[in-house]
Amino acid sequence: MFDLLLFTTFFKIGLFTIGGGYAMIPMIQQSVLAHGWMTVTDMIDFIAISESTPGPFAVNIATFIGMTRGGISGALAATLGVVLPSFIIILLIARFFLKFQDNTWVKAVLTGVRPAVVGLIASAALSIFVVNIFHGVSLEGLLASHTLPAVNWRGLIIVAAILVIARWKPKLHPIFLILISGALGVVLHLALPFLN
Repeated sequence: MFDLLLFTTFFKIGLFTIGGGYAMIPMIQQSVLAHGWMTVTDMIDFIAISESTPGPFAVNIATFIGMTRGGISGALAATLGVVLPSFIIILLIARFFLKFQDNTWVKAVLTGVRPAVVGLIASAALSIFVVNIFHGVSLEGLLASHTLPAVNWRGLIIVAAILVIARWKPKLHPIFLILISGALGVVLHLALPFLN
């Protein structure tokens, strides 16, 4: 049976997210956690898998979450939900944008939207960082806590190494950074088993 809740949830995410897949992460995370479909740690794993597999990030993560929640029909519902708004909007833009691209109001809206996209991506990055560095503690949990939770030192070392490599070799394809981080995870696990 077609999962209408998955479809409408991802339709809203697809409709109100401007800036691509990464800008969707905060909305997806909020929706998925609100519905109790998975934990924060599961969400982070799905983000990593979605980034690592071929295809658009938004389609991948919607498909994976849909499949987990409702099998094939869930995957279809979530994927259609996330793709359909973009498809409709692109059709409308193709029809009308050329007429309005020089309009002062259109330019003003686009100028206002760009910083919001940066903020959404930064928010998603910070949430993912906190969950990975503090053993599954969410950003909200960290802010509400009166004590600092245990630090995932392996994760912190890997994040630092990938940041250095990405700045040193900015044209290195992200898949290589993911492979390097996986290799570093294995090496650190074997070489420094006492680090949690």
